[in-house]
Amino acid sequence: MPYRTEGSPVDGGVRVLLVTSRTTRRWVIPKGNIGTGMAPHAAAAQEAEEEAGVRGAICPTALGSYRYRKRRGSGASLMVDVDVFPLAVTNELDRWKEQGERERRWFSLADAADAVEESDLRELIRSFSATEFKAAARRMSMLGRVAAKSKVGSMFSWFQRLLPRTGNFFEMFEAHARTVTTGAEAMCRLLQGGPSGAEHIREVIEREHDADEITREVLQTVRRTFLTPFDRGAITSLIGAMDDTIDEMQAAAQAIDLYQVTDFAPEMKDMAAIIVDAARLAAEAMPLLRDVAQNGVRLHELTERLVRMEGHADEIHVAGLKRSLRDHGTTDTLRFVVEREIYKHLERIVDAFEDVANEIDGIVIDHS
Repeated sequence: MPYRTEGSPVDGGVRVLLVTSRTTRRWVIPKGNIGTGMAPHAAAAQEAEEEAGVRGAICPTALGSYRYRKRRGSGASLMVDVDVFPLAVTNELDRWKEQGERERRWFSLADAADAVEESDLRELIRSFSATEFKAAARRMSMLGRVAAKSKVGSMFSWFQRLLPRTGNFFEMFEAHARTVTTGAEAMCRLLQGGPSGAEHIREVIEREHDADEITREVLQTVRRTFLTPFDRGAITSLIGAMDDTIDEMQAAAQAIDLYQVTDFAPEMKDMAAIIVDAARLAAEAMPLLRDVAQNGVRLHELTERLVRMEGHADEIHVAGLKRSLRDHGTTDTLRFVVEREIYKHLERIVDAFEDVANEIDGIVIDHS
C-alpha cells in the first residue's frame, strides 16, 4: 500500500496511491504473485514499481491481509489471500512498466477506503491512520479540543488533568514525535546508499539535537509544575523512551560515518523500513493520549503492532548476521565486524520503539 504524508507526520494528512485493475478498471492497491526466492515484502515493492511507478521504504511487517476473488484464465473464480505492506513513497516515476495499462491516483484515506471494493481492504486502509484519530492532532485550543472530544467538564482523565497546570505537555510530546519521524526518514534514506550519505547523517544528528531540546523543555516543565509522583514518573518515562529512539538513530548514523559504510545489505534496509513505520505509529499514538479513555483500544492496536514489528526486526537481524558471516566471515573479517556493529545499532532503535509501546501500554492500563 503506497502512502505519503502531506505536511508534518502528526498534523499532515496521509494519502494512499491506488491503481486501476487491467480488466475491470476498479481501484485496487498494487499486488501480484511472489517470485521464486523473493521475500513477500520485496515482491510487494516490485509490484508497486511495476504497476504504480513508485519506489520507497517498504516495511517487512505486514499491515494485515484481505481476501478477494480473482478470475483465472480457465474461467474459475478463486479466493486469493493478499498480505498488505506499507510502502513509504520516496520516488514517483515518470515512466514505469504498466503505465499504459493502468491509471494511478492519490486518495485521502477516507476516499481510498470508499474507492476499493474489498471490505477487508477497506478496513485496513481506514485503520492505517483513521480520520477520527488524526483529528486529535489538529492545532486548535487545547482545552477546547479536549472538552469537545471527551464531552466532559472539569473532570479529565490523567493526561487531561495536566492541562490546566502545564498547558503544553501534549504539544511537546507531539513535537518530539514529529522530530523522531523525520529522523527515521533520514535514517532510511541513509541506508538506501548513494552519494548523499553525509547529508543524511547530518540531518539525523540535527534531528537528535532538536529532540534533546524538546526533552529538556519537558523535564524543566515537570520540575516547575506541581504533579503527583506517579504523574511525574509517567511523563518522564514516556519522553525518555521517545528520546531513546532518536538517540539510537544518532548512534547508528555516527557508526556509519565512522566506518564509512556506503553499501548496505537488504536486511539493513528492511530494518530501516521497520523504523520508519514504527516512528509513524508512535507519532499517531501521541495525540491519542489527550483522551486515554476514549482512545484506549486504538492505542493498544498501535502498541501491539509495534511489539510485533520488533519481533520481526529480530528475525531480520539474525538473517542479516548469518548472511554477513557467510559472505565475509572468512574473507573479510573487518567488514563482518563493521556490519555486525551496524545491525546492533539498528536493532537498538527498534528495541527503543518497543519501549515506547510498553510505556504507552502502561498509561492505557492505568488510566483508561
